[in-house]
Amino acid sequence: MEPFTRPRIKICCISSIEEAQLAIRYGASALGLVSAMPSGPGVVAEQQITEIADIIPPGIASFLLTSSQDVAIIIEQQRRCHVNTLQLVDTLPEGSHHRLRAALPGVALVQVIHVRGLESLEEARAVAPSVNAILLDSGNPHLAVKELGGTGRVHDWAVSQKIREALDIPIYLAGGLNAENVRNAIHQVGPFGLDLCSSVRTNGHLDEEKLAHFFERVNAPIDNLLQDH
Repeated sequence: MEPFTRPRIKICCISSIEEAQLAIRYGASALGLVSAMPSGPGVVAEQQITEIADIIPPGIASFLLTSSQDVAIIIEQQRRCHVNTLQLVDTLPEGSHHRLRAALPGVALVQVIHVRGLESLEEARAVAPSVNAILLDSGNPHLAVKELGGTGRVHDWAVSQKIREALDIPIYLAGGLNAENVRNAIHQVGPFGLDLCSSVRTNGHLDEEKLAHFFERVNAPIDNLLQDH
């Protein structure tokens, strides 16, 4: 077993200033703000995203989830929303990441890879030199109505582990994470960060009790992790 490192926690689908403050209070190091998507939960208007992003303190990453594949549109989104990180949930045309870096210096790029099999490893290898981090999720961009996140499904963590071992940039793990399986996820994949949405919500709203339970599990002593196996 590799040395244990507690991952950073990103709480996604933040829909209000109150939710942002609650997540930060419990220890979130990143917040996800979802712009227009073809499917999935958590979408909020860009004006609301901007209002939330503007109160996020320094040191907390503000992720704008964008489904656009058009560089010019993504650049304008970032400038309107004032976020410090772009989460690109779909594939982009070749050269797009370079153009984003040139136009938005200081804004981090996180590319989502939807893990469907070992082909996802090659996809991750190809894009890794162009981004600051990769986020492994359980969507399917090949459906007629694309799934680009928020599915609540667990993908094959064995593939995620291979991707994490193959790359030297931070890896976030998403997809069906909850208080019951998070210790296994940390043990098997060893991600830099964890990304969750539905498992800490009730009727679509951030649930303080669920949030507290999740952080309790993540922050439990290392010996407890070993006892889980």
